[in-house]
Amino acid sequence: MGLNLNDKKAVVAEVSAKVATAQTIVVAEYRGIQVAHLTQLRAKARAQGVYLRVLKNTLARRSVEGTQFASLADSMTGPLIYSISDDAVAAAKVVADFAKTNDKLVITAGNYAGKQLDKAAVAALASIPSREVLISQLLGVMLAPVSGFARGLAALAAKKSEGAPAAEVAAEEAPAA
Repeated sequence: MGLNLNDKKAVVAEVSAKVATAQTIVVAEYRGIQVAHLTQLRAKARAQGVYLRVLKNTLARRSVEGTQFASLADSMTGPLIYSISDDAVAAAKVVADFAKTNDKLVITAGNYAGKQLDKAAVAALASIPSREVLISQLLGVMLAPVSGFARGLAALAAKKSEGAPAAEVAAEEAPAA
Protein backbone atom coordinates (compact mmCIF):
# COMPACT_ATOMS: atom_id res chain seq x y z
CA MET A 1 0.00 0.00 0.00
CA GLY A 2 1.58 3.26 -1.14
CA LEU A 3 1.71 6.49 0.74
CA ASN A 4 -0.04 9.59 -0.50
CA LEU A 5 1.84 12.87 -0.84
CA ASN A 6 0.88 14.16 2.61
CA ASP A 7 2.01 10.91 4.25
CA LYS A 8 5.32 11.08 2.40
CA LYS A 9 5.84 14.66 3.54
CA ALA A 10 5.11 13.62 7.13
CA VAL A 11 7.63 10.75 6.94
CA VAL A 12 10.31 13.03 5.46
CA ALA A 13 9.64 15.64 8.16
CA GLU A 14 9.85 13.03 10.95
CA VAL A 15 13.07 11.48 9.66
CA SER A 16 14.58 14.92 8.94
CA ALA A 17 13.94 15.90 12.56
CA LYS A 18 15.80 12.79 13.74
CA VAL A 19 18.65 13.37 11.29
CA ALA A 20 19.02 17.00 12.43
CA THR A 21 20.02 15.91 15.93
CA ALA A 22 21.83 12.69 14.97
CA GLN A 23 25.53 11.97 15.23
CA THR A 24 25.45 8.58 13.50
CA ILE A 25 23.43 6.87 10.79
CA VAL A 26 23.98 3.21 9.90
CA VAL A 27 22.37 1.64 6.83
CA ALA A 28 21.90 -2.13 6.58
CA GLU A 29 20.25 -4.46 4.11
CA TYR A 30 17.63 -6.64 5.75
CA ARG A 31 16.64 -8.93 2.85
CA GLY A 32 15.37 -12.32 4.07
CA ILE A 33 15.05 -11.52 7.79
CA GLN A 34 11.92 -12.84 9.49
CA VAL A 35 9.49 -10.34 10.97
CA ALA A 36 10.03 -11.75 14.48
CA HIS A 37 13.76 -11.04 14.23
CA LEU A 38 13.14 -7.50 12.99
CA THR A 39 10.82 -6.99 15.94
CA GLN A 40 13.63 -8.07 18.29
CA LEU A 41 16.00 -5.65 16.56
CA ARG A 42 13.51 -2.81 16.95
CA ALA A 43 13.08 -3.60 20.65
CA LYS A 44 16.86 -3.54 21.21
CA ALA A 45 17.14 -0.28 19.29
CA ARG A 46 14.32 1.32 21.28
CA ALA A 47 16.00 0.26 24.54
CA GLN A 48 19.25 1.93 23.41
CA GLY A 49 17.54 5.13 22.27
CA VAL A 50 18.14 4.42 18.57
CA TYR A 51 15.61 5.42 15.91
CA LEU A 52 15.29 2.38 13.63
CA ARG A 53 13.08 2.43 10.57
CA VAL A 54 12.56 0.81 7.19
CA LEU A 55 12.13 3.62 4.67
CA LYS A 56 11.71 4.07 0.97
CA ASN A 57 15.13 5.11 -0.28
CA THR A 58 13.79 8.18 -2.07
CA LEU A 59 12.25 9.43 1.17
CA ALA A 60 15.49 8.74 3.03
CA ARG A 61 17.50 10.64 0.40
CA ARG A 62 15.19 13.63 0.78
CA SER A 63 15.56 13.45 4.55
CA VAL A 64 19.35 13.69 4.43
CA GLU A 65 19.57 16.34 1.68
CA GLY A 66 21.54 19.36 2.84
CA THR A 67 22.79 17.67 6.03
CA GLN A 68 26.14 16.24 7.04
CA PHE A 69 24.76 12.82 6.06
CA ALA A 70 24.12 13.71 2.40
CA SER A 71 27.01 11.48 1.29
CA LEU A 72 24.96 8.44 2.32
CA ALA A 73 22.57 9.01 -0.61
CA ASP A 74 24.87 7.02 -2.92
CA SER A 75 24.57 3.96 -0.64
CA MET A 76 20.78 4.01 -0.47
CA THR A 77 19.84 1.18 -2.81
CA GLY A 78 17.97 -2.03 -2.09
CA PRO A 79 15.84 -2.98 0.91
CA LEU A 80 17.43 -0.98 3.71
CA ILE A 81 16.83 -0.37 7.37
CA TYR A 82 18.06 2.95 8.75
CA SER A 83 19.50 3.25 12.25
CA ILE A 84 19.78 6.83 13.52
CA SER A 85 21.12 7.88 16.91
CA ASP A 86 22.12 10.95 18.87
CA ASP A 87 24.76 8.84 20.62
CA ALA A 88 27.87 8.39 18.49
CA VAL A 89 28.12 4.64 19.07
CA ALA A 90 24.59 3.38 19.77
CA ALA A 91 23.33 3.03 16.18
CA ALA A 92 26.42 1.12 15.07
CA LYS A 93 26.43 -1.05 18.19
CA VAL A 94 22.76 -2.10 17.87
CA VAL A 95 23.05 -3.03 14.19
CA ALA A 96 26.47 -4.70 14.51
CA ASP A 97 25.43 -6.76 17.54
CA PHE A 98 22.32 -7.96 15.72
CA ALA A 99 24.34 -8.72 12.57
CA LYS A 100 26.58 -11.03 14.62
CA THR A 101 23.64 -13.29 15.44
CA ASN A 102 21.76 -12.89 12.14
CA ASP A 103 23.86 -13.16 8.98
CA LYS A 104 21.03 -11.89 6.76
CA LEU A 105 21.43 -8.36 8.13
CA VAL A 106 24.27 -6.88 6.09
CA ILE A 107 25.71 -3.51 7.05
CA THR A 108 26.23 -1.53 3.85
CA ALA A 109 27.33 1.92 4.99
CA GLY A 110 27.32 4.45 7.77
CA ASN A 111 28.08 8.04 8.51
CA TYR A 112 29.48 9.50 11.70
CA ALA A 113 29.58 13.28 12.05
CA GLY A 114 29.69 13.79 8.29
CA LYS A 115 32.35 11.16 7.60
CA GLN A 116 31.37 8.27 5.34
CA LEU A 117 31.95 4.83 6.92
CA ASP A 118 32.26 1.45 5.25
CA LYS A 119 31.33 -1.88 6.86
CA ALA A 120 34.68 -2.23 8.65
CA ALA A 121 34.53 1.32 9.99
CA VAL A 122 30.99 0.73 11.31
CA ALA A 123 32.22 -2.43 13.06
CA ALA A 124 35.11 -0.45 14.56
CA LEU A 125 32.71 2.24 15.75
CA ALA A 126 30.48 -0.45 17.27
CA SER A 127 33.40 -1.89 19.23
CA ILE A 128 33.89 1.35 21.16
CA PRO A 129 32.50 1.01 24.69
CA SER A 130 29.42 2.99 25.63
CA ARG A 131 29.65 6.47 27.12
CA GLU A 132 28.93 5.21 30.64
CA VAL A 133 31.68 2.57 30.40
CA LEU A 134 34.18 5.14 29.11
CA ILE A 135 33.32 7.54 31.94
CA SER A 136 33.75 4.81 34.55
CA GLN A 137 37.10 3.79 33.02
CA LEU A 138 38.26 7.41 33.08
CA LEU A 139 37.24 7.78 36.72
CA GLY A 140 39.06 4.55 37.55
CA VAL A 141 42.24 5.89 35.95
CA MET A 142 41.86 9.22 37.77
CA LEU A 143 41.28 7.55 41.14
CA ALA A 144 44.11 5.00 40.82
CA PRO A 145 46.92 7.29 42.11
CA VAL A 146 44.82 8.53 45.02
CA SER A 147 43.70 5.06 46.05
CA GLY A 148 47.27 3.74 45.69
CA PHE A 149 48.52 6.54 47.94
CA ALA A 150 45.80 5.77 50.50
CA ARG A 151 46.69 2.05 50.48
CA GLY A 152 50.37 2.95 50.95
CA LEU A 153 49.57 5.16 53.95
CA ALA A 154 47.39 2.42 55.44
CA ALA A 155 50.17 -0.14 55.00
CA LEU A 156 52.69 2.24 56.57
CA ALA A 157 50.37 2.89 59.51
CA ALA A 158 49.82 -0.85 59.97
CA LYS A 159 53.57 -1.49 59.89
CA LYS A 160 54.23 1.22 62.48
CA SER A 161 51.48 -0.06 64.74
CA GLU A 162 52.98 -3.59 64.54
CA GLY A 163 56.42 -2.20 65.42
CA ALA A 164 55.17 -0.08 68.36
CA PRO A 165 54.09 -2.92 70.68
CA ALA A 166 57.33 -4.78 70.00
CA ALA A 167 59.36 -1.71 70.99
CA GLU A 168 57.29 -1.28 74.16
CA VAL A 169 57.81 -4.94 75.08
CA ALA A 170 61.55 -4.61 74.51
CA ALA A 171 61.64 -1.46 76.64
CA GLU A 172 59.80 -3.25 79.47
CA GLU A 173 62.10 -6.27 79.33
CA ALA A 174 65.32 -4.24 79.35
CA PRO A 175 65.06 -2.88 82.94
CA ALA A 176 64.10 -6.32 84.25
CA ALA A 177 67.27 -7.87 82.91
